[in-house]
Amino acid sequence: MNGDTKLYDLLEQLGIRFEYIEHPPAPTIETARQYWAGHDAKHCKNLFFRNHKGDRHYLVILDCDCNMDIHGIEKLLHQGKLSFASGKRMLKYLGVTPGSVTPFGLINDGEHHVHVFLDQNLQHAQRLSFHPCINTASLILSREDFIRFLDYAGNTYEWLELY
Repeated sequence: MNGDTKLYDLLEQLGIRFEYIEHPPAPTIETARQYWAGHDAKHCKNLFFRNHKGDRHYLVILDCDCNMDIHGIEKLLHQGKLSFASGKRMLKYLGVTPGSVTPFGLINDGEHHVHVFLDQNLQHAQRLSFHPCINTASLILSREDFIRFLDYAGNTYEWLELY
């Protein structure tokens, strides 16, 4: 399996079952769509932001069909001016590279620095899909198991109406 063996070991330890889909690099939703055909999961768009001071970081998880711009997200999150975090920050806080942003990267945020905002519409999905810290695979798991993963990771998170 491609991805972080630490992640797979943790999912096994937590009793979280997942479907594994290996595919060529898929750094964007547009590229990844072709590999999701026939899978009954809600695929997610994961955006990693920093505030204008660079001392706060946010992972925003949206329905992949959502077209949000950064200014719209700023207004909804009430966190001031945001910008996309650099690859260096992605690596530092999530242990991932650009094009591989995923909530599973929270296992690399030992200080629980990153706050997570989740699209409340994802609460209605039975199954969700994310990269496993690398963009050459996707994991599909139940929404309940995903919440269990978030609770274990220990980062703060909240559900918001994001669009």
